[in-house]
Amino acid sequence: MDESGFEAALARRAGDVERMLEALLGDALLPGEIARPAGLMRSIRHGVLGGGKRLRPFLVIESAALFDSDGEAALRVAAALECVHCYSLIHDDLPAMDDDDLRRGRPTVHRAFDEASAILAGDSLLTFAFDIIADEATTLPAEARARLVTKLARAAGMGGMAGGQALDLAAERDKPDEAGIIRLQAMKTGALIRFACEAGAEIAGARAEEREALAEFGSAIGLAFQLADDLLDATSDSAALGKAAGKDADAGKATLVSLHGVDWARRQLGGLVAQAGELLAPFGTRADTLRAAARFVAVRTS
Repeated sequence: MDESGFEAALARRAGDVERMLEALLGDALLPGEIARPAGLMRSIRHGVLGGGKRLRPFLVIESAALFDSDGEAALRVAAALECVHCYSLIHDDLPAMDDDDLRRGRPTVHRAFDEASAILAGDSLLTFAFDIIADEATTLPAEARARLVTKLARAAGMGGMAGGQALDLAAERDKPDEAGIIRLQAMKTGALIRFACEAGAEIAGARAEEREALAEFGSAIGLAFQLADDLLDATSDSAALGKAAGKDADAGKATLVSLHGVDWARRQLGGLVAQAGELLAPFGTRADTLRAAARFVAVRTS
């Protein structure tokens, strides 16, 4: 798959996810809900809708598609994962965290509304993600839904993304060594990307070795994604990124780019893309879209 074909596929899946999110984040109440406050819903929608590549949901859907299971259930799990991702961005942008004014070229939620709205929007999205997966509308066996809930909770929580964010904040004070940086990045960024790829195989009822291969593929491209992000922060500008550039250096954060330099990082990215391709070898040409995703992660410009 060439670059234009991949970008078309990414945009098509992003449109499907956007429509699902619009429906899930509408005003209609679910059984057991009392009300959806209008102000809260506006802040949630601002933080979720109308932007973003939707790469993590794309990986869920395309991993499921390897086994011809890219239907409504995969789309709902993909939307749930995007809710977790958007919650993390909303909270990460807060003054107590990374203190950003821009996200996806628009004011961050706490700037467009206020800090309390941003906190509650993030809280709501994180909680709602598990609602989406556990709901019987996600037409998977109950055991599969329970496994997905457990895996997402562990990828997002203290041993995954949230723990990685804590390590990232601590790294501004006490610079980690290379092993520490890799662990931090595997948690903060890689855990949700690994989940995305493994979730597709879980949705499809794939064999254990197939699930593991996709999970390892997710780990490889998760590291590549963060390495590319660090490169962009060091070499791009705010207009291109849609968010502030150069913040890692300003904060004194240790990254693999600051440790080894831009040229080393670009070589390392090539190695991670090759590794990701090798992990997909058992799937043959059926995995061409995921191979293209690995290349996209490495060469993206925003």
